[in-house]
Amino acid sequence: MAQVDRIWDFLRRLSPVTRSCLLTELERLEVGGVEMAGFAEIQARLRAEFRKDGSTQTRAQNPSRYFFAPVEPLLIDGAPEHANAGRIPRVSLTPIWEWICRDLLPTMARDFIAQMTGLIAADKQKEAQQVASAFQTKVVKYLESTLGSPDAADQTRARLATYTASRFVYEDLVKIMCAMRARDALAKFDTALPKKILKFDDATAHKITQRLDAFAKQHADAVPFAIALVAGRLKTPWQVMRLATKNARSKKAVDVAAVPYAVAVSMVLDRLEDHRAALRIALRHNRVLVAKDLLADIYDSEYALRVRIDRLDDVEWGVRLRSLMNSIAALVEAEINRFPDEVGHVLGSRRLRSYQSLSGRLTYLSWKARDAINDGAAFCKKLITAA
Repeated sequence: MAQVDRIWDFLRRLSPVTRSCLLTELERLEVGGVEMAGFAEIQARLRAEFRKDGSTQTRAQNPSRYFFAPVEPLLIDGAPEHANAGRIPRVSLTPIWEWICRDLLPTMARDFIAQMTGLIAADKQKEAQQVASAFQTKVVKYLESTLGSPDAADQTRARLATYTASRFVYEDLVKIMCAMRARDALAKFDTALPKKILKFDDATAHKITQRLDAFAKQHADAVPFAIALVAGRLKTPWQVMRLATKNARSKKAVDVAAVPYAVAVSMVLDRLEDHRAALRIALRHNRVLVAKDLLADIYDSEYALRVRIDRLDDVEWGVRLRSLMNSIAALVEAEINRFPDEVGHVLGSRRLRSYQSLSGRLTYLSWKARDAINDGAAFCKKLITAA
């Protein structure tokens, strides 16, 4: 405890911004599976300082919250160390904001913060949003110029590395630039979506595909963000892959990978990676019920991928899925092995694999029947066309 107090005394001499960045890094490392012996108390104290009310109110009063408002629906918690198409880790915002304020546009950022502080204090929401929008446009233009050459991009990577050790923060910066550029179109697309998609059937998938087609004509590079917005409305998130499988020539993986919205399959795999990280943390802190729910969703997602896409191992998706499931199996096995053989563990229950239940098998048979009908219709259409 004395050592923790000495470390805390040192940290208190640092600026609040530096301490906030440290908290972000500790959380990122924790999610990434890095063991940090002795830092739990430090992390708890930093959270008590910066997340006193769960972080919602504090962040809402921060000018940077207004700046990042257009990407709020795209943010994910934690710090997944993978590309995460269409999504932006929340922990990347702090180092990116610091880079903008200290390196990219220090004078403009200082003026923006001063102006926003007054507007927020006076509760002038409309004016604050207008000022934020103007600053967003300026930043996007400067980013387009700054990141326009390999040398400039390398310099930006180097500067960002002084604020975080994340390997993906530069890619997150590029994604933020892209999302900001299409922010009005994304907001319009988001508003047009149903509040909750309980059943992602053929008719619903067709309507959303039409909206995606229209969106892609003007903002092709922002399509992953639009698909992420769709996934966020689904009751069963892995069903977003239907945007790819429904429009493919066949169920073969190579055909699914060739469709315009094939990135939806990668997003399902991204979500599996996020779940793996969350599962690791849940097991580390003995949150067995949380781990149970995560594992059930992981199994359902894996099953859906393998059933809805044939010959999955022929493409990179299958390699990635196999690696993920092997890693998850190792986590589960290590947890179960902590207990004697005669003591059952909830994570070893067959009930977690819902597709093995009667209703699961009936669902599988209905999928197969629908596939057979669709294949038959396609074959008849070819015969008619040939005749």
